[in-house]
Amino acid sequence: MSTATSHLRSDAAENRGRILAVARDLFAERGLDVQMATIARRAGVGVATLYRRFPTKESLVNEVFADQFAACVATMDAAVADSDPWRGLTGVIEQIAEMQAADRGFSAVFLASFPTTVEFQREHARALRGIELLIERAKQAGQLRPDFVPADLTLVLMANNGIVADTPEAALATSKRLVAYLLDSFRAEHARPLPPPATVALADVLPIASCRTSPRANP
Repeated sequence: MSTATSHLRSDAAENRGRILAVARDLFAERGLDVQMATIARRAGVGVATLYRRFPTKESLVNEVFADQFAACVATMDAAVADSDPWRGLTGVIEQIAEMQAADRGFSAVFLASFPTTVEFQREHARALRGIELLIERAKQAGQLRPDFVPADLTLVLMANNGIVADTPEAALATSKRLVAYLLDSFRAEHARPLPPPATVALADVLPIASCRTSPRANP
């Protein structure tokens, strides 16, 4: 390999890494509405260079969240394997809520059902089955109120996603407080008659592709 070729490949790898780092920060700060041109400009590359590396925004999002995706699948597997159904279920809910509080991009990806790769859809369905299994086990163990339904978890995620705070630290603290209140109300010993379940789908908001908890940048 010539020195020139080696240098070009090194530059390409450096550009790719910089694009991913910038996209990760901007998605966390602003969500997925960030323009590809904005990412290119912040990364110091041309738009054409960005599209050579990532032909579509979806391909860029897939790459940005790849590691987090794998980590979250592992978290779900560990929860299902936990001998304590309540600990497994609440641990998953707490981690999902923490991810929402930390990263705007995280919420945007999944509230928009994005990305749509075959692998994502397969693992998404697997995560849903895991949540449903945890719910059923916690009920059978007498830990979770018997009238709990998956849509109630959707309400938790929707409420948590609406948190507005001045700093990442405040958002995380608020999220933890909110989720603690809600989880306590899910305990079987607190079960009192409730209105009918909400008509919202867990599949629309359940995130599984990102488990990172890096702080959200200020707008």
